[in-house]
Amino acid sequence: MKHGEVILTISSIVLLVSTTIGHAAAWEQWLKKSVGNLEEKLVEIYGEDQRGRAREGIGQVADFWRAEDGDAAVFEDFVLDNFAGDSETLDAMFGRYERLLELLDGHMNEIVLGFHTQADLVLGPILPFDEVFAAYDPAAHINSDFFKNKLAFVVLLNFPLTTLEQRLGEGENWTRRKWAEARLAQRFSRRVPAEVKLAVARATAEGEAYISGYNIWMHHLLDEEGGRLFPPKMRLLSHWNLRDEIKANYTDDNMYLSKQRMIQKVMERIVTQTIPEVVIDNPHVDWNPYTNEVSPASVDDSGSPAAVNAGISAEREPDTRYRKLLDTFLASRMVDEYSPAAPTLMDRRFKEEREIPETRVEEILVQVVSSRAARRTAELIRSRLGRDLEPFDIWYNGFRPKSEYNEEQLDGIVSGRYPDAYAFRKDIPEFLVKLGFTGERAGYLAENILVEPARGSGHAWGAEMRSQKARLRTRVGKDGMDYKGFNIAVHEMGHNVEQIISLNDVDHTLLRGVPNTAFTEAFAFVFQARDLHLLDLDVPEDGESRALKVLDDFWNVFEIAGVSLVDMEVWRWMYRNPETTPAELREAVIEISKGIWNEYFAPVMGMKDEILLGIYSHMIDSYLYLPDYPIGHLIAFQVEEQMEKAGSIGSEFERMARAGNIAPDLWMKNATGSPVGAEAMLRGADRALDILAD
Repeated sequence: MKHGEVILTISSIVLLVSTTIGHAAAWEQWLKKSVGNLEEKLVEIYGEDQRGRAREGIGQVADFWRAEDGDAAVFEDFVLDNFAGDSETLDAMFGRYERLLELLDGHMNEIVLGFHTQADLVLGPILPFDEVFAAYDPAAHINSDFFKNKLAFVVLLNFPLTTLEQRLGEGENWTRRKWAEARLAQRFSRRVPAEVKLAVARATAEGEAYISGYNIWMHHLLDEEGGRLFPPKMRLLSHWNLRDEIKANYTDDNMYLSKQRMIQKVMERIVTQTIPEVVIDNPHVDWNPYTNEVSPASVDDSGSPAAVNAGISAEREPDTRYRKLLDTFLASRMVDEYSPAAPTLMDRRFKEEREIPETRVEEILVQVVSSRAARRTAELIRSRLGRDLEPFDIWYNGFRPKSEYNEEQLDGIVSGRYPDAYAFRKDIPEFLVKLGFTGERAGYLAENILVEPARGSGHAWGAEMRSQKARLRTRVGKDGMDYKGFNIAVHEMGHNVEQIISLNDVDHTLLRGVPNTAFTEAFAFVFQARDLHLLDLDVPEDGESRALKVLDDFWNVFEIAGVSLVDMEVWRWMYRNPETTPAELREAVIEISKGIWNEYFAPVMGMKDEILLGIYSHMIDSYLYLPDYPIGHLIAFQVEEQMEKAGSIGSEFERMARAGNIAPDLWMKNATGSPVGAEAMLRGADRALDILAD
């Protein structure tokens, strides 16, 4: 489907929703009268001690009641029939909702998983109808159905909706049951029409499809002398693999700097949309990213036939990147009017999903990028490289523990062990034992993980029902898994283990999961940092090596914090400029990237007006997801400190994951004794710098 068709579809849905469904804007007179009468009737039936619950519940139902839900008689009969005025009835209601919603979520998850299979996994070509299946969300209508059949109103009548302020301020004194009740009520805090949910799912799937196919054939990049710097068959996905290739080239090889500079130029072409459209995932053309010239490929390293055409055009990609981003914004805006408590995607991401206020997240990120530790670390990198820093040095990888193996050797080791996804899965129990889980628990966890070859870079797909398994997806090439794929697979394994424990071992399935995605990223980072250990390769454990690891973590946070600030500001800009065009959005992203760089990175790196902070693919397909990464790293640092104190990864991992989906600061206090923040990592970075300076 072309971009113009997507915009037309979304616009048509907006018109359909506004004209046929609408959204209640004011209370009808009869509704106001009924609310007061019903409170007195319920008190008469159940006693004065139920007045507070009755008033709150009736008010919540009235807030979401629409004309199509029924007249005064229907409203009053519903309230009188469904109010649980005694603890026995309330307990039965809670228990049944919890059990049945787990079944519903689990089976819907299985359907979505199946519909995404062809698009997500390496199973041959994607046909047009496969993309339609991937864009379809069979659960999109469920919330609407639950309001139409009034199951949602039963919850709103009996369980209070809570504000972020209440959850943060009072949650520490709540019981686990009260937390589960709060999560149950939150499921129905918005009444979003199914048509709107389907539009969001469509925009998401199309963004994901665009990004998953955004590969660059590196052997076909030519330098200014016409030389090829990269080996045959190297096909790198933007941005993940391009970034990782920059990281892999911090070696003593004299060619590394030329490779990194070339990749930077490719990234800049992608951000500015001056990349020739013909070079995207095309091994049949050669491209000089400096001059932007393209020509028929003079080498064949793909084994696939070239398309027959009259000529090769160097015409740039027509702002497709920003069209996809704009589509996600338009889809998100459709939800806004149905979310009065969180009327922007920013509000929904921070207030409802992360449960960390937007201003506080921004303060944490700014605390990192403007820290003394950032400037000290940059000076150390400059000294270690023996040259002035360049923009791509935000991905400096030289703090990682030194290994006797280079990237090519690591690729050989990994591909020899893991020719396919099944071979990796066989070793998961052994991996988990090495990470400190008991043999019994390692076997149980491994049994609940399925490993599959991903079409894109990889991801973890958790279960929603206790009888289901988690999925681990990572890229596996024709010659087997390479080291990058292994590193990603270990990261995703961390997600899977968290997903299994926080679903199967929590006391209430309504509390399954973790407070927000930053927490599952934290667990994944703990695993990922030990990838060489899992390969039985020597990793130094002395004080200097530990200090280097801390700085590696810190520099990663420094970089991704800047990217996250760009992501946040881009969404603010779109909300300020809702009628923007893709071209205007492109220019805005470029200027925002430069602005964040100049304010926080130029004082550290030494150059201005750089745009690399705008390269991340998450900006296009993941709806303001990026802030979860730096917060996840900070949480991971706090979690790892606690694991070191306790002397175990496995047992502490399990203890923490069993807390489930409660408020982030409460979860972190229970896990480590301190709320979420940057202080622990900044202290650790300063200590590491002091050690390395001695």
